[in-house]
Amino acid sequence: MNKTSANAYIIGAGATQVGEHFVRSLADLSSEAVRNAFAQVPQLDARHVGMVYVANALGEMMASQGQLGPYLAAAAGLVGVPALRIEAAGASSGVALHQAVQAVQAGACAVAVVIGAEKITDRLDAPLEAGLALAADAEAEGIHGVTLTGQWALLMRRYMHEHGYSMDAFAPFPVNAHANAAKNAQALYRFAISADKYRKANPIASPLNMLDCSTVADGAAAVIVASEAIARELPGPRIRVAGTSVATDTPTLGARRDPLDLVAARTSAQAALSQAQLSLQDVQVLELCDPHGIAAVLALESMGFYERGTAPREAADGAISPTGRTPLATAGGYKARGDVAGASGIYQVVELVRQLTGKAGPTQVAGARVALAQVLGGVGVTAATTLLVGE
Repeated sequence: MNKTSANAYIIGAGATQVGEHFVRSLADLSSEAVRNAFAQVPQLDARHVGMVYVANALGEMMASQGQLGPYLAAAAGLVGVPALRIEAAGASSGVALHQAVQAVQAGACAVAVVIGAEKITDRLDAPLEAGLALAADAEAEGIHGVTLTGQWALLMRRYMHEHGYSMDAFAPFPVNAHANAAKNAQALYRFAISADKYRKANPIASPLNMLDCSTVADGAAAVIVASEAIARELPGPRIRVAGTSVATDTPTLGARRDPLDLVAARTSAQAALSQAQLSLQDVQVLELCDPHGIAAVLALESMGFYERGTAPREAADGAISPTGRTPLATAGGYKARGDVAGASGIYQVVELVRQLTGKAGPTQVAGARVALAQVLGGVGVTAATTLLVGE
């Protein structure tokens, strides 16, 4: 996208509750999310939709379903609309939104629907871990049984060594996430935790413990992307997609020059900010890939919000709270809202739309007008960043 491209807007956004939906299907969840999104724009219906993008990471392994583009489009009442599935592990829906925005900006369609959906909780842990591990390098890492959680644990251990932190320094991230999720009716874990409870939690992959690891769960979210001409015909506030970018890094963690530098996160953020003609200082609320505190720390530092080695201290001083310098995970983030894998990016956008329209309730960031969402596939292998501006 260049500076002269046509504008694209988010005109509708909806999601299901994140949870263990044992009696609901992937199609059922997706249909609800799309209905919730269209409920915000009763002037539109399926006849206006020119493209459907489905974001999903684990459909074949967890839901035993391929052809997710037409499958979920039909379930949502969008039969006959061109539909395709985008897979980029945890970054799937960020990449799908990027594609939808580009299609609208290019004039290929006036309205596009993006659905992010995952259904995994009625399968055992072993196939789930095997599915999640597909985001890593199968030959160099997966064959040895290394999981994504194990890789984040290695990075946390390295970070602690380089900067002199103990694991307690990462407590502010899950504590903040749970405090916000307690006020979110769609969150998986609607309860607060304390730093002391975090300290005493059982280990998962040392130094990561149970309260610093997200739970992968079921859910679906949807957004409607429209041209400026359509958006300006609708009443109410408008949310402009000011910038969107995707970047990648080598999947092999051990092959990176500096494993603590998430190059793709920084590259995609810089490109999206450049498109939006904004700076980091303009961003007032964020949604990041934060299944563990270390993931948020590395993303914040790699993008440049904080100097290297300082994010845990900033978080301890309240910087990531809804009243802080970089409000983060205002709906609970991956840790407490729940990790919905390939659907995570659309859940992020749903929350940021609420923030930019002043509808985020108790966790509303005062005066929020510029928001940044970033999802990661694997351990920073793919990064998709989206800048939203309320008008």
